[in-house]
Amino acid sequence: MLDFVQQYLPVVIVGAIIGAFSLVFVFASLALKKVKDEDSDRHMADSEIIKRLMGYAKPYWKSFIGVFFIMLFSIGYDLISPLLVSRIQKLLQEDFALSQLFGLVAVYAGILIVSLICTYLQAMILQKTGQKILSQIRQDVFSHIESLSHEQLNNIPVGKLVTRVTNDPNAISYMFTNILVTLAKNCMVIVGVLGAMLVLNYALTLMVLAFVPFVILFTVIFRKFSRRVHRTVSNATTDINTYLSENLSGMKITQIFNREEQKMADFVARSRKLKKAKFNRMYVFGVFRPMVYMLFVSTQMCLFYFGAKGYLENTRFLGQIIDGSTVVAFYMYISRFFNPIQTLAEQFDMLQRSFASSEKIFTILDMVPQIVDEPDAMDLENMEGRIEFRDVWFSYKPDEWVLKGVSFTVEPRQTVAFVGSTGSGKTTILSLICRNYDIQKGQILIDGIDIKKIRIASLRKHFGQMLQDVFLFSGTIRSNILLNQDGVSEEEVREAVRYVNADSFIDKLENGLDEVVRERGNNFSAGQRQLLSFARTIVHKPAVMILDEATANIDTETEILIQDSLEKMKNIGTMLIVAHRLSTIQHADNIILLSKGRIMEQGTHQELLAQKGRYYGLYTLQYSKQQLEG
Repeated sequence: MLDFVQQYLPVVIVGAIIGAFSLVFVFASLALKKVKDEDSDRHMADSEIIKRLMGYAKPYWKSFIGVFFIMLFSIGYDLISPLLVSRIQKLLQEDFALSQLFGLVAVYAGILIVSLICTYLQAMILQKTGQKILSQIRQDVFSHIESLSHEQLNNIPVGKLVTRVTNDPNAISYMFTNILVTLAKNCMVIVGVLGAMLVLNYALTLMVLAFVPFVILFTVIFRKFSRRVHRTVSNATTDINTYLSENLSGMKITQIFNREEQKMADFVARSRKLKKAKFNRMYVFGVFRPMVYMLFVSTQMCLFYFGAKGYLENTRFLGQIIDGSTVVAFYMYISRFFNPIQTLAEQFDMLQRSFASSEKIFTILDMVPQIVDEPDAMDLENMEGRIEFRDVWFSYKPDEWVLKGVSFTVEPRQTVAFVGSTGSGKTTILSLICRNYDIQKGQILIDGIDIKKIRIASLRKHFGQMLQDVFLFSGTIRSNILLNQDGVSEEEVREAVRYVNADSFIDKLENGLDEVVRERGNNFSAGQRQLLSFARTIVHKPAVMILDEATANIDTETEILIQDSLEKMKNIGTMLIVAHRLSTIQHADNIILLSKGRIMEQGTHQELLAQKGRYYGLYTLQYSKQQLEG
């Protein structure tokens, strides 16, 4: 035994070093199980992720099969070139004709050229296919976000959604364009190289295979660490995107209150967290690849040791002779065996990044929309505008009722106003009519039909909403009025603008309807934005118009224009108004006063004043305040 150890001491030392590293990694892996994973949306098995991602690749199966066959030709270079070099090396040791050498070199060059052409074709096909898959994933995520309810959207930061639609699909795209095919190619190269080595010299092949269990062990352990750090990086990226999205939008508030230093400190803290996460990912990858390289070098050392020992001592290794040409061929084969394994490390790193991004995307896609069409939901082609609430109860949170047994009826083409203190349920009523939320008790009817029996898209197309905080998209005035609606003529757009008095400022602009609208319409005043929202509503010809504090925070001059617009719009259809200024709703057909989710009074302006109840008190208070301000 001692003689054996002395004879093969270098090999024993190499084995001891590899064994020591293996124990360290095993203990690190066991310790990792005891550490609680950082917060992530969910944990999906790799098999489940791959199965779902393959659903996106399925329509392009012909392209992937084509790439597979092209890849087989390129693999030929990796398998045949060592044998050709070995043959050339053996030929140089013998008497040979120059034509034989030229022939072998020509064959080698031909195989190399074919391999390069195949690699180019493979890359082009995969890039085109990958971009198609990337586009489909983004469309699916964006479309699913559109289907989520208001409550769900309120609970998800905008920055997080932006990350899901932009950053995460890019990581998945790389998997389709590079990782999967490279993984398949490398696996086939490894199998092919092993087969060629077995044919050439099974003894040295067994020596190479002795290192394979350690490669597998390191890879399995690396997978655990890699997936954890990729989750951490993904979470940190989402966190910083969310922070940026919110604080860049609110930068004016930060400046007004002189909080730049505090916000900068918060941003730096998030940036450091992301940097630390990326460093951890770099450390994990920086440990794994050198370990594989160590196995590669150890295998070559053993090859040279057994080859030199056999040549110098004229001995056999496991009964087989090892000559110079065999050592040259195996040296190249070992490189081709471990190079794919080292590449697999990099590809595996990217694969884990893709899996981490996939988890995030599937988390969004797996969110079940809270407001969905009933199986027997119908389309509502025309709407008269009759609205009825029957004993409606609603709460945003369990047992915290916002509406308590609310019942009322709005007849077609009536103008009904809702008044009351903040939190009384006015805006909630308007949201429920459009089915932005579903009620817990009672029934809401449109033209005698329960709104749950009407398809959501069909229901909402009959409503036009004008809110206090008007949202304008980047583009032009025209694009913000049309919102990509087809079939609207130029004259109809201009007529809508004139109808709501928006022409009073649009005609003064250099580009008129084609004037550029910056982000959120910040190059227009609040009153101008409100008039544009009125024009947008008129163009879409709604049966029911909803105004939620549309006249709040408007200067007196613009308010006169808006009031005139409202008078005209009453002739279009049913109008529902929420307003704090009671002077703006005096001509409403019905005024409903709410308090703590219940209807306390309702009637016309004159009827409510005659009752001298809560409405009378509110009106008197506002009138007195106006007199003092005047």
